[in-house]
Amino acid sequence: MQQLHCSASEQHARTFTPERSVFDVRIRQTALVLGSRQTPDLVDADACARGNIEVVRRRSGGGVVFLEPGEHVWLDIVIPRTDELWVDDVSTSMWWLGEVWVRALTEVGIDGAQVHRGALLNDSWGDLVCFAGVGPGEVTVSATGSKVVGISQRRTRDYASFQCTVFHKWAPEQFAPLLRVLPGAPSQIEERVTAITASTDAVVNAVVKQLQSSQLLP
Repeated sequence: MQQLHCSASEQHARTFTPERSVFDVRIRQTALVLGSRQTPDLVDADACARGNIEVVRRRSGGGVVFLEPGEHVWLDIVIPRTDELWVDDVSTSMWWLGEVWVRALTEVGIDGAQVHRGALLNDSWGDLVCFAGVGPGEVTVSATGSKVVGISQRRTRDYASFQCTVFHKWAPEQFAPLLRVLPGAPSQIEERVTAITASTDAVVNAVVKQLQSSQLLP
């Protein structure tokens, strides 16, 4: 496992070696990250500039993700195309990783987490904001249905990278002013996410432990 201190743009531009690996990403600057199919006209560039917020487009799909230093966990997990974990069907290809996260969350005190194995749960908010929808392989809390782990996947000819995010703070009213058009009031998605109180180090260590115990990492 390698810890990286960098900007969101630097990490999203990174090319990985096609081998099993885990990167613990600690960003230095607040960032508003767009999905690969989203366009910059969604963003109030002036508001981002005033807040010294980096605007980045990732190479994986999904909606906007707002990241602040110290307020989230970001793990990039890489497998080569030749790996036994590789699944061609993208609708099931993240299930194994979701199960790793469920076990790790139990270790840090989040009970009742489960892997979403159904179709994409989405609406106009989910189209705009990543954590407002739930995709197959992501993790929710069974009691509320709220999302706790977001995962986006980028595939190349040689590898797949799974970008995993968990929030310590979920505050839609904070990032909503950075977006030009909203489907409704930010309060509508306040209950869609479960933020965790366990420290970043505790969560990272729990995930690495589960990967190692499953012999997915040395």
